[in-house]
Amino acid sequence: MINFVTRNFTSLWDLITSPFRALWHVITGIFPPREFTIMDTPRGNVYTFKQSSFWRFTTFCGKIGLIIWAAWSTYVFVYHRPLLQKRTQQLEQARAEHARQMSDLQTYLAQYTKLTRNLNVTDDKILNETKLDAAQKEALIKDRLKTWGELDFLHTRIVEMFTKNDYAPEYTKLSELSAEYELTRAENEELKRRNTQLVESMRTIADVDIQIVNTVSQMAEDNIDALRGNLKRINGVVTTLGLNQNVLVQKANKYNSPFVGAAFSPLDIDKNLDAKYQRLADNLELWSGLSKLNTILPLGAPLGNVRITSYYGTRTDPFTGEAAKHRGIDFAGKIGTELVAVAPGRVVSAGERGGYGIAVEIDHGLGFTTLYAHLSQVMVSRGDWVRPGTVVGLGGSSGRSTGPHLHYEIRYKGVAFDPINFVKE
Repeated sequence: MINFVTRNFTSLWDLITSPFRALWHVITGIFPPREFTIMDTPRGNVYTFKQSSFWRFTTFCGKIGLIIWAAWSTYVFVYHRPLLQKRTQQLEQARAEHARQMSDLQTYLAQYTKLTRNLNVTDDKILNETKLDAAQKEALIKDRLKTWGELDFLHTRIVEMFTKNDYAPEYTKLSELSAEYELTRAENEELKRRNTQLVESMRTIADVDIQIVNTVSQMAEDNIDALRGNLKRINGVVTTLGLNQNVLVQKANKYNSPFVGAAFSPLDIDKNLDAKYQRLADNLELWSGLSKLNTILPLGAPLGNVRITSYYGTRTDPFTGEAAKHRGIDFAGKIGTELVAVAPGRVVSAGERGGYGIAVEIDHGLGFTTLYAHLSQVMVSRGDWVRPGTVVGLGGSSGRSTGPHLHYEIRYKGVAFDPINFVKE
């Protein structure tokens, strides 16, 4: 044996570690070292990476461990989790059953004590009262028999509670029914009282509701009349554009912008309700639309001192002397006169614009735009949102102009129309 060891192993350590080296030899045979090359095509670099046997073996062991863990977790989740939920439900049911039985037991014991006390009192009267007549004694005996019957019933129920596994609570005792009756009667009286209060409250609410609806309806009608009066002067112009006030109101309610607000959501009124509610909803929708319309439409003049020097329509061209179509109106003004937006909107162009010179165009929504031409300077940029009164440019004489003034146009869907009724009150 010693000769075998000394002949095949150089030392004792070599002998001890030989099984591990043999195992490692097998592992390196299964997972030999490996090299792989990656080429970085854009840069022309070539990278060589080496994976040792130890790295490949540990990676393999890690993957096997993950697969085993995933399989075990899936098994536990699929098989054991429903069992745990079932056991939990059974435990909750057992707890609920136990709580119900304890409640019944307390009720039965309290009633048992009460009936025992009544039985003792009745026995004492029968034995010790000397002035009782036959009818009174018979009544006491019947009461004793009744009490004894109830005691026997309670005794049976208590025994069943402790001896039967399928015990289920029952509420058939006369005493319990009596208690339930008294409780129900008291609750019924309370409900009647509350119902009376609710009826009175509903009457009061109905009266207030009528007052509110009438007040709001009147306010809506008054404001609608005022708003319609404000728009009356442009009705003719709107008609020539193929529109009418109702169409504009519907479009205005659907329009939204940072300065006009969100679109109006019509009220959905039950048709079975009083017609006054639908009338109020219609008035509120009309009120909202007219209010938005008064805000959206470019009503008013773009400068303070209004003096018109040239109206919309055919006129003599100041450059050629021939008849030509004038697509806006001209306001007298000096160079540097501040020109303001007449309604909220978004600047769609600002800068040089051919014969218009330096110009600003604002989109107000619903298809309406305003154009300010022949300016000396613009004060806004394309994409800006402007409020009424925002200075958009300064008066000038740029472009095809014979002198300082403001050429002002209002367009609907890109087509200019006579803006005089929009400008003048």
